[in-house]
Amino acid sequence: MLPFHQPALVAFSLVAASPGISLTALWIYICASLLFIVGVLKITKELPQENGIDKIMPFGRLFFAIPTAVFASEHFTLTAELATFVPSWIPVHTFWVYLVGLGFFCGALAITVGVQARLAAALIGMTFLIFVVIMDIPAALSDPHNRFAWALALRELAFSGGAFAISLTSARAIQPSRDTTLWAVFPRVFIGIASLFYGVEHFLHPQNVPGIPLSKLTPEWIPGRIALSYFVGLILLLAGVCLLLNKKTRLAATVLGLTILLTMVWVYLPILIAAPKDVVALNYFFDTLLFCGTILSLANMLANGTSVPRVQANRGAA
Repeated sequence: MLPFHQPALVAFSLVAASPGISLTALWIYICASLLFIVGVLKITKELPQENGIDKIMPFGRLFFAIPTAVFASEHFTLTAELATFVPSWIPVHTFWVYLVGLGFFCGALAITVGVQARLAAALIGMTFLIFVVIMDIPAALSDPHNRFAWALALRELAFSGGAFAISLTSARAIQPSRDTTLWAVFPRVFIGIASLFYGVEHFLHPQNVPGIPLSKLTPEWIPGRIALSYFVGLILLLAGVCLLLNKKTRLAATVLGLTILLTMVWVYLPILIAAPKDVVALNYFFDTLLFCGTILSLANMLANGTSVPRVQANRGAA
């Protein structure tokens, strides 16, 4: 019997080798396959140490790392397009696009293999936070009635929180006696704010894709699409309230993370299968996977133990 990661690799390889695929999509599949294989090999060594629902927790950082590497590849294939998002007052736009792409890929790989994961995650978190401050918030304030601008700003804020959660979990594993309670407030609040806003958006605009409520509409052929949107919105609302009030936080993050994961299987995977070469479909898939990894990483940070980084702690301090 094939190891369970090989069928996915075969599927990725078939799509990547098919004619007519763009360079951007090809590199997305290559980066996703690479990180997936390395991450699964790493996680299979950790799973025996986990019990019950905690077995999903190691996948949180993998679900975070894979999309980070995927989006890093786009910095090298869609350079000119991404350079237009750099504020005009920052010189040499192309240089920064390449630098962020390289940093994201190296950081994603470091998180996946568990080498200097704490530093890598902290730098990724700071990068996302800088995006929020210098690009996303100014864009949202320039058009305050644009709900998608606010959704994008809060998306980057949540991603920043997920990266900080990975960093804090790794720090706690390296130094178990270290008190990270104060710093842990930031990822909880960042993700809580985004969850609350997204929950409201699901009830106001249930026709849009669930998870991160961006402009794409859920295809009509997705069964139960409106009911699913309301359900995901309710979970987002409840989880956001719990996270902001600091009540039942780990339960809330775990339930929300699993809900987003099931939403990917129900909505985003079929959309991707229907258009495997479409860069937009790929971006939505990995964007939502990153949101899922963000939330599961928060749930792991909120655990009493240090379940995920036990293995990586020995190498992360090197």
